[in-house]
Amino acid sequence: MQVTTRVECPQDAPATRRVLMAAFPGPDEADLVDALRRDPAWLPGLSLVAVDDGGLVIGHALLTRLRVGDGGGGAGDALALAPVAVAPEWQRRGVGELVVRAALSAAEEAGEKLVVVLGDPGYYGRFGFIPAGRHEVSGPFEVPEAYFQVLLLAAYDGDPRGLCRYPEPFVAV
Repeated sequence: MQVTTRVECPQDAPATRRVLMAAFPGPDEADLVDALRRDPAWLPGLSLVAVDDGGLVIGHALLTRLRVGDGGGGAGDALALAPVAVAPEWQRRGVGELVVRAALSAAEEAGEKLVVVLGDPGYYGRFGFIPAGRHEVSGPFEVPEAYFQVLLLAAYDGDPRGLCRYPEPFVAV
């Protein structure tokens, strides 16, 4: 069976929610995506789905806008990668990697500079993510340094730097 990726369409929202509900132990991630859809941080072209050859949504990766820094030198826009989900029956078959790579490629094509993620460095390292502190970027979460990571895209020019400020829906979760 072949898996492809594409930009999520509005009519995919219920199927994406089903994947999120199946992939995580509770509704938090699905509720987060629903809230982000109504937030100015939502970037429609950066919500990607993986679909099987019948068109069924089996995976999702979302990039939303966040601010880095306080508005002074080094401040600017970046992207947050979260959540990433794959339907349980499709996990450990490369679907997550496929949809994440598609999302990161779309960000690159859009001229974005920086992506942050809070996650397993063993998993996200395969995409080029490194500890955020190496580029003077920090997160608002108390986590081991290795877990808050950045990916520098081709347009990265040394900025943004500073504390990441996630959109309100992230704070509410």
